[in-house]
Amino acid sequence: MTNPYQEALGATLIERTKRERIVLVGVTLPGHTDDDTEAGLDELSLLIDTAGADEAGRIVQRRDAPDHTWYIGKGKVEELRQLCLAVDADTVVFDNELSPAQQYNLEKLLGRTALDRTAVILDIFAQNAHTLEGKAQVELALLRYRLPRLRRGNKANLSQQSGGVGTRTRGTGETKLEVDRRILTKRISRLEHELKELRETRHLQRKSRGRSGLAAVTIVGYTNAGKSTLLNRLTQAGVLVEDRLFATLDPTTRRLSLPGGEPVLLTDTVGFVRRLPHGLIESFKSTLEVASEADFLIHVVDAGAPDPEGQIRAVREVLAEIDADEVPELLVFNKADVAPDVAKELVADHEGSVAVSAVTGEGIDAFLATLADRLRAIAAPVELLIPYERGDVLAAVHREGEVVSSSHEDGGVRVRARLAEASAGRLAEFVVGGGRSQPSVDD
Repeated sequence: MTNPYQEALGATLIERTKRERIVLVGVTLPGHTDDDTEAGLDELSLLIDTAGADEAGRIVQRRDAPDHTWYIGKGKVEELRQLCLAVDADTVVFDNELSPAQQYNLEKLLGRTALDRTAVILDIFAQNAHTLEGKAQVELALLRYRLPRLRRGNKANLSQQSGGVGTRTRGTGETKLEVDRRILTKRISRLEHELKELRETRHLQRKSRGRSGLAAVTIVGYTNAGKSTLLNRLTQAGVLVEDRLFATLDPTTRRLSLPGGEPVLLTDTVGFVRRLPHGLIESFKSTLEVASEADFLIHVVDAGAPDPEGQIRAVREVLAEIDADEVPELLVFNKADVAPDVAKELVADHEGSVAVSAVTGEGIDAFLATLADRLRAIAAPVELLIPYERGDVLAAVHREGEVVSSSHEDGGVRVRARLAEASAGRLAEFVVGGGRSQPSVDD
């Protein structure tokens, strides 16, 4: 029997006859400024546009703490209701996370769907999940989000909507009203088991790649910063590139040869946003692990964005959550063709960073040279004595690493080279002089 959840998360999505009109709501809490709230709403507006809806208006309130019933005050809820009537809005979306009770109370009072930022992001992920693992990850995140919001027989339930932002998976929503919490929990458990098996398969694939001896370099960054465009520029990977948030969810790995000839494995990842839902991070952990297990990170930043520094902080917060904050990184300010002056200022403010345009190719050569230098700096040279009859080993050293120097001796060819840990371990029988040496000034 075909699983309705998997059908709902397939390539065929709900078609709308018109774009929804949505009112955005932001709340400024202690520790945040009105500018922070407006920046969050601006990004939320981009998110709902990506989801297939339009902003019809917005409301902002300052509060010392969220109201436990409606998140905003009752008077503000009435103001919100009047605005929805005036602009003929279908839905309200809060930039803050709503509890199930707050969501229910808002829908009851407003007479229309109330969602939060998390629901919108999940909706976008549901649109863009294409692989088996991606679909399972999104479904798991959706069910974890909707489980506490399951209300049997409640007509105001967001799951009852016929379509629209936050209700992308129609089959999922309809089924949730027909099943009880036990069956829903069982489905979540099954998905967790399937993802565990997929995670183990992915881990074996990474171990296989690790045995190749090639350094693993992962591209991370804010969504729509140009990560996939950069991967395509460097490797002709043919990855989907669109001017929209979260266009790419599934990681893509390609081989890249650096200027010195040494090859690396370059992987693109899903983009990040401010306050990426924790449940989504948990569900996508096996995908995001590619960053925590990398030897080096290329952190791509949109130089033309309104707040590039805020985007850098947001990405680093997610990296810390997935235990990838200790991996060395190179900041790459992309879209230098769009904002050349800003890109120069950002490079000046961040020592060791570079500016590029992944579209035009500007700065790519300098970026590759910097990347090669940074990778060499973290790989101390190792000395090997390779017998003359082992030409295969000498070829492997040249293929998998960077040869710093070589000389001929009675016992064979003495080679000083920078190698990945896996390569150095595999060639341990040829290592001389106590293993890895410290880099010299000339290195």
